[in-house]
Amino acid sequence: MSGTEPFKTELHEIDEKLLHSLRKISRNNRVSREVDILPVHLTRGQKIADAVASVMGSWRFIILQSVILAIWIVLNTVGYIKQWDPYPFILLNLALSFQAAYAAPVIMMSQNRQQEIDREEALKDHNINIKAELEIELLHQKIDQLREQEILNLTRTVRELMQILHQSGIKP
Repeated sequence: MSGTEPFKTELHEIDEKLLHSLRKISRNNRVSREVDILPVHLTRGQKIADAVASVMGSWRFIILQSVILAIWIVLNTVGYIKQWDPYPFILLNLALSFQAAYAAPVIMMSQNRQQEIDREEALKDHNINIKAELEIELLHQKIDQLREQEILNLTRTVRELMQILHQSGIKP
C-alpha cells in the first residue's frame, strides 16, 4: 500500500465540515458556560411559576395541606365550631377545585420552562458526543497513517539491509 492511497476510515467532507463547526461552537461555549452560571433574567410570571411549583411539589406542602384538611373535616364533623361546611363538604371541594384549577397551569408553565432548558442541554450534549466521535475517528486516522509510515520505513530498511547483504555476498 502506498502512502498516497486514501484510508477507508477517512472522514467525509460533510463530517469534516461538521467537526469544524462543532469546534467553533465549543470555543464559543467556553465563554457562554461562564454566562450560563450567572442567574437568568426571569419574568415575574416565571418566578411565580417556579416558586409555586417548588412549594406545591414539596412534602412540607403535602403534609401541611393534609393537616389543614383533617382539621377542617374534624371541626365540621364534630361541630365544636359552628358547622360552616357540613358533610359532604361542598365548600372544601370548591376550595380544593379552585386551588387545583390555578395550581395545575402554573406548575405546567414551570415544567415547560424546565423542559426547554433540558432540551437545550441535551442538544449541547449531543453536539459534544458528535464532536468526540469525530475527533476519535480523526485520531484513528492519524494512528493508521503513523502505522503505515512505520511499516513503509521498516520495509525500506529491510530492503536496504537485503541489498547490503547481497552486495557483501552474504545470503540470508
